[in-house]
Amino acid sequence: MHAGPVTLDLFQRDGRAGGRWLGLHPREFALLWRLAETPGASVTRAQLLRDVWRLERTPETNSLAVHVSRLRAKLHAARCGWLVRTEAQGSYCLAVPAQRQGHDAPPTTGLVGHDAYQGRKSAFPGETSP
Repeated sequence: MHAGPVTLDLFQRDGRAGGRWLGLHPREFALLWRLAETPGASVTRAQLLRDVWRLERTPETNSLAVHVSRLRAKLHAARCGWLVRTEAQGSYCLAVPAQRQGHDAPPTTGLVGHDAYQGRKSAFPGETSP
């Protein structure tokens, strides 16, 4: 799946930008994946806690804000710090960049095919790295 210029690799549970792995924590990856499912749409704190943390109630915790901050720092290091936007009342949104016109425009969302396997961090047991 793509989150703007970041390719999310479900097998590695990490993202790549400019050919480099971001080194995402599992919750950071899950947050970015959840936001990428609905690019441009505001996702509430309660929705993120339910979808990413699997909590039915909204606890008094800053865990979401801490994980978003760490995610933004990693995105910023990859020159994509603008990707996660804070919306009204503590909601978050995946900022959707304006698409280029023409056939070479990359998809904003969608499944990643063969390139999900390219540049894997490690091989599966019994397999050599590509």
